[in-house]
Amino acid sequence: MYFHDPRLQYPVRVETPDPLFARQLQQAIGGIEGEIRVCLQYFFQAWGARGPNPKYRDMLLHTATEEIGHIEMLATAVAMNLETAPLSLQESAAEAHPVVNAVMGGERPRHVLEGMLQRHILSTGLAAMPVDADGVPFDCSHVYASGNLAADMYANVTAESTGRVLAVRLFNAAKDPGMRDMLSFLIARDTMHQQQWLAVIEELGGNAALPIPNSFDRSQEASRFSHVFFAHNHEGVPPAQGRWTAGPSLDGQGEFTVAQSTPMGEKPVLGPAQPLSGAQAEQIKG
Repeated sequence: MYFHDPRLQYPVRVETPDPLFARQLQQAIGGIEGEIRVCLQYFFQAWGARGPNPKYRDMLLHTATEEIGHIEMLATAVAMNLETAPLSLQESAAEAHPVVNAVMGGERPRHVLEGMLQRHILSTGLAAMPVDADGVPFDCSHVYASGNLAADMYANVTAESTGRVLAVRLFNAAKDPGMRDMLSFLIARDTMHQQQWLAVIEELGGNAALPIPNSFDRSQEASRFSHVFFAHNHEGVPPAQGRWTAGPSLDGQGEFTVAQSTPMGEKPVLGPAQPLSGAQAEQIKG
């Protein structure tokens, strides 16, 4: 059960509406790095959480609910940036920071920018949509809920990391002080959530809980390959050295080594095609 408060989680102010920036904010709503993604990810992780300790389910539900508030803030920001549309999208794009402009799509042709604005006008009456900056609907393909708590926490760290990268890019693109203030808040929450998921990993044992899942009987694992870095460069040319090429493994179960990758299997030979498979007669006869 959930409760609603009509007040926003954090103030959303727009002094100078900008339709192009509204389009960019759509990525933070319906993009693969966006708030819909993490909201659903945390909810489904919580709803499927198993184990004797309910605190992880509880924590996920709290954070998933917070993300609903972030979607609400961003949707409000999109609508407020569209209030004076249509503006000169060409001028708006020219004023944007050139690097962020390229990343967020500001270098797209004028008709593409206007096409997204037309969607905002015709489909929603100048309101936000559950789509990314190109108008592609969010489809849940990046919602990860594996049923393994540790695996889900690593997925969450990745989600919050890429989300924070996007929020920083949007902050750098923003001209309006109200938008920069809102994004500063969202960046801070991404910081907390990264730390939060890492804290769960630490509580579960950190590296000692590796590999995931730690419930598998490792006597059934081909352990001679478990800590070997396979090099795929030319024979005799060593790969670049790193933490993964020498020293104790992170799970404490062995030492990292390097081996030149060589074929261990045979060349595959498949049997003839099935008679009704639609293959050529020569394939069926073998």
